[in-house]
Amino acid sequence: MIPTEVLRHVRRIQIYTKAIVQDVFAGQYHSAFKGLGMEFEEVREYQPGDDVRTIDWNVTARTGRPFVKRYREERELTVVLAVDVSGSQEFGSSQLKSELVAQLGATLALSAIQNNDKVALMLFTDRVERFVPARKGTRHVLRVIRELLYHEPAGRGTDITPALEYLSRVLTRRSVVFLISDFLAPDFSSALHIVRHRHDLIPVWVRDEREQRLPAVRFVELQDAETHERVVVDTHARRFRRAFERQARERAERLRQQFRRAGLDMIEVRTGASFVDPLIRFFRQRERRK
Repeated sequence: MIPTEVLRHVRRIQIYTKAIVQDVFAGQYHSAFKGLGMEFEEVREYQPGDDVRTIDWNVTARTGRPFVKRYREERELTVVLAVDVSGSQEFGSSQLKSELVAQLGATLALSAIQNNDKVALMLFTDRVERFVPARKGTRHVLRVIRELLYHEPAGRGTDITPALEYLSRVLTRRSVVFLISDFLAPDFSSALHIVRHRHDLIPVWVRDEREQRLPAVRFVELQDAETHERVVVDTHARRFRRAFERQARERAERLRQQFRRAGLDMIEVRTGASFVDPLIRFFRQRERRK
């Protein structure tokens, strides 16, 4: 039996995100991913106006007349939410990262099922914690939301490589993979490139203001949410704050460059701020490229 307060929380997230999907993302999700899954249908003789890039040169050479390949769009996609549930997700100055991720994940899942696509969920820390196979329907999305909100991870650290390697093994068809994390993890470049070539991989960077800059409030004890290591710092010291901000900027630039080198478009979302605008910008950018 699921506790009543859990059901209420899940329903609140569903109602909130469903309104976003219906009012804001109507049609944009479909436009962004339309034509991603294409299946070969037939070869037919070339007709004026056909795209010359679709010419089947083997058949053309064999028959002496130009033929083109015809494709049809697959009826459904598989959308995978690969979500970081490590200890750092329980941090947030104005909103917990985990709460933002639940809202974002629910919005993407509801957008998918409204488009008649399947949704799968993978939760990971320094290991794969749980994998929920792809299915359709509102009941399935409610389960996805519940897992996002109430899964209790066995691990505390973050390691993205095992998660990406797991997806490479279990995903037999090309899928849309939203990799949602704060990316406080060891290097995962090799695994990233493997998944990127097999699937439509979309990194979603979850950030918090206090990870970029600190207020000047004198001595503060900081604790690493994953290792539990503690350190006392003087945030009133301008030199310390500048060094902290410089390291944060450098890390952010390294992460952006890593995804750019892999040919990936990253979505950046912040706690305490709406994730709607970053998603809309992403969907519109994808649509313009088609």
